[in-house]
Amino acid sequence: MLENLIRLFAPHTCLGCGVEEDRLLCEGCMASLPLVPSRCYRCKAVTEDYAVCTACKPTTPLRQVLVYTHHRDLAKELVHRMKYERAQAGIVEAAEVVHELLPALPADSILTHIPTATRRVRQRGYDHAHILAANVARKSNLMHKTLLARLGQAHQVGSGRTVRLQQIEHAFRVVRPDAVKGKHIVLVDDVLTSGATLETAARMLRRAGAARVSAIVFAQA
Repeated sequence: MLENLIRLFAPHTCLGCGVEEDRLLCEGCMASLPLVPSRCYRCKAVTEDYAVCTACKPTTPLRQVLVYTHHRDLAKELVHRMKYERAQAGIVEAAEVVHELLPALPADSILTHIPTATRRVRQRGYDHAHILAANVARKSNLMHKTLLARLGQAHQVGSGRTVRLQQIEHAFRVVRPDAVKGKHIVLVDDVLTSGATLETAARMLRRAGAARVSAIVFAQA
């Protein structure tokens, strides 16, 4: 409701060109974001359909991580606004381009989000990852279900990969194991940094019986 009131009385202007059209990034500026080529998210080796390369497969439960753009410049500012300045319009805009990356998936595939720490949800009034995943699922005619719950409040911004792995090791639990078994689960998040969060969530889902876990994100740092 608050977001709708703000947009009514003070419409967003495009972060790129300044045009006032109720978007944080107009279609032209969104289209100008540099696309991440198909590659392994771990080592950046070129692969087909964003698959994890043969060398990295033994070290991650993920088999494919699709990434739209780089976490810098306009994309970085868009993420900041939608996470820290209550600009939920940016989440919907990110979902518009993210869903275009999804390949053809089995109809019973499930999209789920990486849950935000409850303290941050209370501060913001919403879970941006939940909104992002729900919008991607709706645009892709796929199911979105909440399959994970976060157990801790670890603050990871700025942490290196080793620290992130230590912080996130016991951060999640699967809340719907019955919905996971035998399914292809697609994790949805806004930013991929070290990969520790996605890998931990994927590991929990695989242990719960998921047949395959992949991921899709708006931007990679």
